[in-house]
Amino acid sequence: MKVKIDGVRSVRINGEYIKLDSLLKYTSIASTGGEAKHLINSGGVYVGKSVCTSRGKKIRPGDIIRIGESVILVK
Repeated sequence: MKVKIDGVRSVRINGEYIKLDSLLKYTSIASTGGEAKHLINSGGVYVGKSVCTSRGKKIRPGDIIRIGESVILVK
């Protein structure tokens, strides 16, 4: 379920975590795995306040992801 609230997109996941590259595809920020990989490797993806360059980073409920102007709150 995706809900946009005040410029922050809230995304609910099922399970304990989702990998960062899968989250980018799930939210349609990246249309393919290769595009997700490029975004992550370019250093433009932040998990919390830190740049994340690991495609397999486990994203858990409560994490905030920022890519450019896009902000995702994982629930």
